[in-house]
Amino acid sequence: MPETTQSPGREADLSPGPLLALSGSYWRACALHAGVVLDVFTPLAEAPAAAEDLAPRLGCEPRALGMLLRALCAMGLLVRTGRAYAPTGQARAFLARSSPRHVCHIIRHHHHLVESFARLDESVRTGRANRSGVGDGPSAREDFLLGMFNLAMGIAPGLAARLDALLTAAGLPGLAGRGRLLDLGGGPGTYAIHFCLAQPGLSATIFDLPGTQPIAEATVARFGVAGRVAFHPGDYATDELPGGFDLAWLSQILHAEAPDAAARLVRRAADALVPGGVLLVHEFLLNDDDDGPEFPALFSLNMLLGTAGGQSYAEGEVRSMLEAAGLTGVCRLDFAGPNGSGLIAGVKA
Repeated sequence: MPETTQSPGREADLSPGPLLALSGSYWRACALHAGVVLDVFTPLAEAPAAAEDLAPRLGCEPRALGMLLRALCAMGLLVRTGRAYAPTGQARAFLARSSPRHVCHIIRHHHHLVESFARLDESVRTGRANRSGVGDGPSAREDFLLGMFNLAMGIAPGLAARLDALLTAAGLPGLAGRGRLLDLGGGPGTYAIHFCLAQPGLSATIFDLPGTQPIAEATVARFGVAGRVAFHPGDYATDELPGGFDLAWLSQILHAEAPDAAARLVRRAADALVPGGVLLVHEFLLNDDDDGPEFPALFSLNMLLGTAGGQSYAEGEVRSMLEAAGLTGVCRLDFAGPNGSGLIAGVKA
């Protein structure tokens, strides 16, 4: 039989370049994080400025700020005319806090995670988290919650407009006549808000920790649906859930739980539905053959670093949770969100 090993000639053509670029890719991420944490882009969106003029406004040392601005320019986030820097179109839209489309909170949240990822090897050895929650202090919690708002705003408006069609195309009951939605662990309530905006007859309850309430209520008021979206404080893992809902929405909360706890959470959400109610799970879904996709696989490591038993789940695992909770017609909807997110739905008999 011919040998299947790679020939010496082909092996000699390999280069370590791609691996070295991957190994150092965190330099670029950290430069972006520094630009956002220091709020470099907001004043530059107002008027171009040189490093020495911007430094006093940001409380930075001029030489060091100049080095950062040069790097951000090389990364395509700033442009330079003479000595003055200004944001590119993408940076102006998404990195200046004056823009309604900015994603600064989720980038600041990523910044809070860097230290724990630098010690990933320790957690892989021990199997234990090396950070507590989403970061230290109230600002980290705010960045997490509003970061979830940043991410959801890229999905919720379009999904809300399509959800009825997605359900009916899968042979599941649509949204006609649905009156009450439970947004479990809904954070700032982005999905509840947009589902209500898309369905005039729908009202919603956001169930989340008490500390989330001020941000959620401010977000609800901002979108003008305060009369239709209420906040119910509580811990969804231990506190009694309200009932009588036509829809239950579980977006990106199962991954924070160990398998048994995640399955229990699905059962509790199913119990909160009326007969014929629909439960929807939105998660970063792994392939059933355990070979990716890349983001859900990496996100599972993020759960290792920050939770006692959380992880990403494969599509088949989530299906099994819904079926074990007594739901019927369980299927994956024809929806593909960013970073490998998908929707799995089922109906309460």
